[in-house]
Amino acid sequence: MGKSRGGLSTKIHATVDALGNPFRLILSPDQSGEMRQAQALIKRLRSDYVIADKGYDTDSLIQAVKHSGSIPVIPPKSSRKPPGHYDKYLYQERNLVERVFLKLKHYRHIATHYEHLAVTYMAGLCLVSTVIWLD
Repeated sequence: MGKSRGGLSTKIHATVDALGNPFRLILSPDQSGEMRQAQALIKRLRSDYVIADKGYDTDSLIQAVKHSGSIPVIPPKSSRKPPGHYDKYLYQERNLVERVFLKLKHYRHIATHYEHLAVTYMAGLCLVSTVIWLD
């Protein structure tokens, strides 16, 4: 009920292509963790590399990425023993995801979460993503 169904406390999970265009978007309630959506984001994803931040450094996700034929570029958490290795130069391309969120937030309708239902909010995200692709 209320704002948590698609409004102020909704999280947007996204994948982007190599050019920084939104590729896959998933909505989730604010109280759910990001790892729950990670498997859905990479499902049937065809890419050479999967670049993610430290929050996605789990054995299950790394194995899923490798199983899909991609190379994971995920920096290890400080608590990981032994620390994993990743390509630091390729990891710098992760800023493309942050740029997509900045582009999405340029649209007031998306940034202020006017929609109360997840379906209509997702429709707005898809419309704005299409505009970003055409830009």
